[in-house]
Parts: sequence; structure tokens; C-alpha cells
Amino acid sequence: MGKPRGDADAARMLAQIAGKEHCVVTAVRLRRGSDPGSEIVEESRVRIAPISEEEIRWYVATGEPRDKAGAYAVQGRGARFIEAVAGSYSNVMGLPARGVYRLLRDAPEPALALLGLSSL
Repeated sequence: MGKPRGDADAARMLAQIAGKEHCVVTAVRLRRGSDPGSEIVEESRVRIAPISEEEIRWYVATGEPRDKAGAYAVQGRGARFIEAVAGSYSNVMGLPARGVYRLLRDAPEPALALLGLSSL
């Protein structure tokens, strides 16, 4: 869905996903130079509760949806509308932390594995 272009677009997006389940997909590739590297593709399913027009107006007025893909923040005020997350919660937030760690841990360069332990 991307990020909303404004408050009206955020309200439209929220109305579109209200009462439904949708999929959040993130791809991450770790590479260096000409090496093709390795990648992960993380898929999480998010079920949104039904949301009334009044709730949508309130949430959009908070400003939180403005810079969020799908017009909600699973870790913020938008959490009150989330019924379930299947898969990586951090993926829904924006970056699949476990998957990125695995990429770093399994990298052929030991320094990257150490980076994975120190930064996540």
C-alpha cells in the first residue's frame, strides 16, 4: 500500500484494511562488491479489527498514520486496531530483525557475524 499521500489518503487506506487481513512483505539482501550475496523475504499477516469512521477520524487526527506504510503503526496507537500478527512483528514495524540477524550471522565474513551480535 505504501505511505499515504495525506490525511484523506490515510483515512481511505484504513477504511480499506479495516476488518480484513493483509500481508506485509519485506525483502532484504546482504551483499558486498560483485558477490550476489544472500537475501531473505519475510512475510507477515496482519488482521485488523473493524474500525468505525469515528475511530478512523480520531486516529488520522493523531498524525501517526502520515508516514506509515498502510497508514498504521503496529507499535504505536495503531496497535489498538490489530487483532493478530502471524509471522514477524518486527517486519510489520519495518525491518525483520530476526531475518537480518540470520543474514549477518551466516555471512562468510566473521566481522559481519560480530556486527549482527552487537547491533541487533
